[in-house]
Amino acid sequence: MAEGQKNNEIYWHLPGLCYLGLLNNVLIRTMETNPEVFREGYKIGSVYGTFPGAIWNGGRTMIGLSSKKEIETILAAYNQKGIPARFTWTNSLLTEDHCKDTYCNLIMKLADNGMNQVLVNNPVLEEYIRKTYPNFKLISSTTKRILNLEELLAEMQKDYYIVVLDYDLNRNEKVLSALEPYADRVEILVNEICQPGCRFRSEHYLEMSKHQLEFDSDVNYPCPNHSDEKRSFAECMKRPAFMSVEEVKRYADRGFRNFKIVGRGLPKQFVLDSYLYFMVKEEYQESVRQFFMKAIAK
Repeated sequence: MAEGQKNNEIYWHLPGLCYLGLLNNVLIRTMETNPEVFREGYKIGSVYGTFPGAIWNGGRTMIGLSSKKEIETILAAYNQKGIPARFTWTNSLLTEDHCKDTYCNLIMKLADNGMNQVLVNNPVLEEYIRKTYPNFKLISSTTKRILNLEELLAEMQKDYYIVVLDYDLNRNEKVLSALEPYADRVEILVNEICQPGCRFRSEHYLEMSKHQLEFDSDVNYPCPNHSDEKRSFAECMKRPAFMSVEEVKRYADRGFRNFKIVGRGLPKQFVLDSYLYFMVKEEYQESVRQFFMKAIAK
């Protein structure tokens, strides 16, 4: 079992370390003040993302810059509540020279308290972090796109706190059965918006890595699997990899305790709808929606 987790609880890993900071903090406070409106046994396992402009970031391009004070304030907002910050250090194109980046190292130094976590997929950066910042828990990223069962089982044998499952394996019973001995170290994406079996996904990650290194926010990857329809939670629910709240409970009964909500780079409404559906009891969802909308509009 992942350190610090209890076997009767379900842990949700939320998006938007910075971008969704207000929404996430409203959620955290509401879980403290009104626990009765949330599904029982649910905890926030981490909030993942990056600070704008960090070249180690991958998966989504984040342009900008945060001051030292801003970084400290955001980290404290989560850590003081016992919630780890999980950095998406999954840029696939990093070299040894990139590991010396002053800004990214500043972020790591400010977060080096034994609580926080790092998502990795680049061997060069992973080795650097293991040597330089051994207090961080390392997470094997879904961006590795490990679809072979033998490779996945080998990944479970490595020194990772958690391994994030590729969403294309969400309902692969052969894979799930083989992973049951490690279930509490497996993380499952519940609301992935990408097309199932997308053969362009790895190429897309590489493009995002390139854009991050070049601070280029004006180029959109022309994925042929993306339609012009607005990305809504209702549409996401139709995807083959989508997991219902009933399925989450069944997977938890098998020992899978870590679930990831997708939302980086997506509309806040999509993320709010995801939080309400997965975490809030059905009879309270509309009233909680109204409360959240008012809170984040201030």
